[in-house]
Amino acid sequence: MAAPQTVSPPEYVPLDEPPFSWRAILEIVQALALAVVISVVLNLFVVQVTEVRQRSMETTLEQNDRVLVSKLDYRFGGPQRGDIIVFNPPTPDATIPYVKRVIAVGGETVDLRNGNVFVNGKQVDIAQAHGATQPQAPQIAYPFTVPDGQVFVMGDNRTFSSDSRTFGAVPVPNIIGKVILRFWPFDRLVFFEW
Repeated sequence: MAAPQTVSPPEYVPLDEPPFSWRAILEIVQALALAVVISVVLNLFVVQVTEVRQRSMETTLEQNDRVLVSKLDYRFGGPQRGDIIVFNPPTPDATIPYVKRVIAVGGETVDLRNGNVFVNGKQVDIAQAHGATQPQAPQIAYPFTVPDGQVFVMGDNRTFSSDSRTFGAVPVPNIIGKVILRFWPFDRLVFFEW
């Protein structure tokens, strides 16, 4: 009778793949670099997040609100009356962008009478605006004709706003973009429709 045969298990042959893969690291670095490039391009040319730092737009926009600013809108057309814009103020001492509402555009005439705003002789009532609209600086004489290529801006909180009544019209190239969305705080999320 033949002796029983024993079967030995197959030998484990390790793969030649190292535990550390440079290829995986390179793919992660490439993905991160692409994400950074896309983010920079979007921020420079398409949209930008801005924090509202002043109280001049209360209650439309509160201090510390975060808004999304479209940089594309004014590449295809100019600012319109009623737009809420973010811009670099034309004053040398300003270090942060301002957020204000466009009241008049180039060629239009602004007048302030009895606490009210008139554009081209017609009273302009903006539902969100409050407080008497008074002149602020003697060098801005009314009626004031907005130069071509500029806009006249004011905050909705008229009593506590440093705006075109103080520093004059804003050149269109100073405009960063148009506010299209307030996304923070989440309980006050709103799309601004124009």
